[in-house]
Amino acid sequence: MKVDVLTLFPDMFSAVMSESMMWKARDRGLLDFRARDIRDFAQDKHRQVDDSPYGGGGGMILKPDVLVRAIESVKGDADTPVILLSPQGRKLTHAVAAELSRLPRLILVCGRYEGVDERVRDLAISDEISIGDYVLTGGELAAMVLIDAVVRLIPGVLGAEGAQHRDSHADGLLEGPHYTRPPEFRGMGVPDVLTSGHHADVERWRRQGALKRTWQRRPDLLASAELSDEDRAYLAGLEAGKAD
Repeated sequence: MKVDVLTLFPDMFSAVMSESMMWKARDRGLLDFRARDIRDFAQDKHRQVDDSPYGGGGGMILKPDVLVRAIESVKGDADTPVILLSPQGRKLTHAVAAELSRLPRLILVCGRYEGVDERVRDLAISDEISIGDYVLTGGELAAMVLIDAVVRLIPGVLGAEGAQHRDSHADGLLEGPHYTRPPEFRGMGVPDVLTSGHHADVERWRRQGALKRTWQRRPDLLASAELSDEDRAYLAGLEAGKAD
């Protein structure tokens, strides 16, 4: 996947995109990432990218001539989604991340100050995405979150094959509990089923753990999760106090 980010602060991405999974994705040739400075597309000697809003009010607005020029220069003739990171956009979910992970290229636009001129939306933006119902000082952190959520779903990025399919929200449920060595810690042991060697029993235990955790913490997710008859019977037992 190729990801271009348009930002006023490209250096913010240096550490994040050079560590851990992002570095591995780039090193393996699975991610081509570039952070581009919007100021490079300004044509005046002061490289001005913002101006005060018509009608008054606080804050500064990113100028449409500079930002649209930047988007069109990076995009070229390609049919590439241009996503504005915005608290007004559709909410980033696992399903949205999966949708974007199947695309060959993304262009992300990071707003700043009071936002972007509305003509930028009309002329050059194809989608808006929000990472939550709150406001950040700019779109850079939101862009990093989106990139991380998307890139980890690209086949070959994660070391454990299929690990992303067991994540919270991947199948509509929260992920259940996990254990590792030592087998006993401060008087607390590991469930016997995990050391039994019976794979079917382990998978059933994990499924029930995911169901129980979702039932306890995010019961709203159960309304849209894909549930088997066995899942429904287990949940009914939880409701009745008859299941662990």
